[in-house]
Amino acid sequence: MSGGRGAGSLRVVSLVPSLTEAVAVTRPGVLVGVTDWCSHPAGLDATRIGGTKNPDVVAIAGLRPDLVVANEEENRAADLDALRAAGLEVLVTEIRTLDQGIGELARVLAACGEPRRPRWLEEAESAWASVTPIGELTAVVPIWRRPWMVLGRDTFAGDLLARFGVRNLYAEHPERYPRIPLDALRATGPDLVVLPDEPYRFTRDDGPEAFPGTAAALVDGRMLTWYGPSLAEAPRALARALRAAHR
Repeated sequence: MSGGRGAGSLRVVSLVPSLTEAVAVTRPGVLVGVTDWCSHPAGLDATRIGGTKNPDVVAIAGLRPDLVVANEEENRAADLDALRAAGLEVLVTEIRTLDQGIGELARVLAACGEPRRPRWLEEAESAWASVTPIGELTAVVPIWRRPWMVLGRDTFAGDLLARFGVRNLYAEHPERYPRIPLDALRATGPDLVVLPDEPYRFTRDDGPEAFPGTAAALVDGRMLTWYGPSLAEAPRALARALRAAHR
């Protein structure tokens, strides 16, 4: 770790809301900078350094962090290169499956000075190992509208849904988040449309009406897309939402 500091005095900047929550809960006090989108845990006391896609490199460098934690999907390569050019150590995670997520979280926390796996990570792994499918269901999973965008191939959220027996109909699409016209989405004839409340905030009045006759599962986006302490409660929350829609 740069700077020669001990684990107790590490200075960390997080460019990913999920990683922010994981580090803040496990290593209170090490975060000195977080993005404007880092909403958990509540009352986080750290300097805001811009968004995940437009972090203020100069401000981050001014915080003199020993480590910047990032993600290859959430953050732009150009920004990460600029941080390295400023002499900062950048740890970049790749998380496209639950198993990857568990491993990468352990790696990030170890780099932040945590000597052992935290209890919440063990609980998350145990909770997901106990998941049973709710049925063999097909789904489309919009993440935006105007234009409509859905989960495509190789996504963390898609892997979580698959563990419940929910098959994303666009899982083989060449793009990870393709833009698909609404008529084409409807034409796939899914058993479910899964509507998270982030990044687009789908609600009972905004989303389900676009898929008449199709069961809609409104899910907490944090439970579906975040990798962190929420993983321990996500299996129960997602199962409840999916089962309610599939009745």
